[in-house]
Amino acid sequence: MIVWLNGTFGAGKTSTANELVRILPGARIYDPAVVGTMLRHVLSDPVGDFQDWPPWRPLVVQTAAEVHRYTGGILVAPAALLRPEYARQIFEGLAAVQLATRHFVVHADEDELIRRIWHDRTVPQETQRWRLEHLAGYRAALGWLPGVAEILDTTRLTPAEAAREIAGRL
Repeated sequence: MIVWLNGTFGAGKTSTANELVRILPGARIYDPAVVGTMLRHVLSDPVGDFQDWPPWRPLVVQTAAEVHRYTGGILVAPAALLRPEYARQIFEGLAAVQLATRHFVVHADEDELIRRIWHDRTVPQETQRWRLEHLAGYRAALGWLPGVAEILDTTRLTPAEAAREIAGRL
């Protein structure tokens, strides 16, 4: 199974994923961004986001399939998918390779998101500003995400509490 934790940048997906793998036996982090990092070493055409490279989406699916075939268990994927066509390609691809997927959105109200982004001392200010600039894209995605994912309001939850809620839903 894949547990996909979606949401805007800085919402707490990675923190929640780390807590989730602590409480789910056999679970491990599968970070699709690593596939993008690998592609940055191979592809040179300019894109705003590595998700825009056409090979990224099928490689995310195939890498997940191969890792799961090797390890079994649950793969927890903390990654923002804010474009509906990219999400559709990923989730249809995972279904085609027979990987069951639960798709959650780690959501918080905008004031809380801004607070989390500005108080995240693990990233430079440039990254904080970049995350803030992408809030509009997240707001737009909220128009279609409720139709394809389970929305988990984490406005007043710690990552550990959010992970326990997700584990309970699984």
